[in-house]
Amino acid sequence: MGGNLAAGIAVVGLAAALAVAVWAVIRLRSRRAIATAAQRATYDVLHIAALAAEPLRNGLTDTAAGKAVRHLRTLTGAAGIAVTDATKVLAFDGAGEHHREQVATAAAKAVIAGRSTVLGGDELPCDLVDCPVRGAVVVPLAQREGALVALSDGPPAPGLVQATAETARWVGTQLALAELDTSRARLARAEVRALRAQISPHFIYNALTAIASFVRTDPELARELILEFAEFTRYSFRAHGEFTTLAEELRSIDRYLTIERARFGERLQVRLQIAPEVLPVTLPFLCLQPLVENAVRHGLSRKPGMGTISIVARDAGAECHITVEDDGVGMDPAVLLSADDTVDAGQHVGLRNVDERLRSVFGDGFGVVVETAPDAGTKVSMRVPKFHPGVRSSQ
Repeated sequence: MGGNLAAGIAVVGLAAALAVAVWAVIRLRSRRAIATAAQRATYDVLHIAALAAEPLRNGLTDTAAGKAVRHLRTLTGAAGIAVTDATKVLAFDGAGEHHREQVATAAAKAVIAGRSTVLGGDELPCDLVDCPVRGAVVVPLAQREGALVALSDGPPAPGLVQATAETARWVGTQLALAELDTSRARLARAEVRALRAQISPHFIYNALTAIASFVRTDPELARELILEFAEFTRYSFRAHGEFTTLAEELRSIDRYLTIERARFGERLQVRLQIAPEVLPVTLPFLCLQPLVENAVRHGLSRKPGMGTISIVARDAGAECHITVEDDGVGMDPAVLLSADDTVDAGQHVGLRNVDERLRSVFGDGFGVVVETAPDAGTKVSMRVPKFHPGVRSSQ
């Protein structure tokens, strides 16, 4: 009797546990899925595109094409795919690589013509009995740099034609962005060279003349000035690094002003107010130096008597605020805004160069602000973010 009762209780318990399990499964199935099939497909496409985009942003090279081609084949759904430049195949993935020469020839023709081509099996002859390739879609890339060739295991369907065309258009966009990055870097180097050219004919001649005047009268001072001049030119004409730190820029400015004080004597006074916490802030190379040189050359050298340059760098939360101010002769704001570069051309070049580089690196909200008037001195202000993506000093 007791055994039958125990067995009955066990059966009831098992049935109850089974019922709970069935209810749990039904409950889980009734819950809304974390991601729909469409959402998952969108994620997969975007993820694959991101994997292909990274190498393509380095330009159309063998290495970039080799890293991207597998992902491009996934995007098109082709049996095989090739990335070419204007004359040859750079990378191949999937079926049909033995058609490489035919692919290169077809791609070259499409690049020259500037239009897409659909090839049938008779246009891709092959000695292999089991060759899977039965057609291809050839789409030239933007600027006719190369082509994307998708091979199919049957007559190219409209879906493959459209997918290849859209993928080629996307690849062209990535290559255009790569060229833009290269052009911006090239422009930045050219702008730095322009500043160096501005420094060299004026300051170097005056510096050497000042040093020469002390060789006999004060040899020790002449020696110190030569060392300062050497360190200044080493920094100004260094061959690497688009960015520097505020500390390095101020150190170079101190050397520059040491030499200029040797020229002007007591006529040139300098005031510094630098918050220690902003010294590591990164800013474009030779961003502050031209402003100080302008203050000396165009502001104080034309002023009779004593003149003062004030350099202030303040901590402003997420930003560093920098001003370079002189109490020199100033200038007409209308002249500063004029497009006529023949008037105070050196000052225009320096200010415009710094303004454009700041805006290019940090955005349009970070250009220079100039306050000036005749006989009222000049004040140049700038804001620099303490941290900005992609901006890092090579020091």
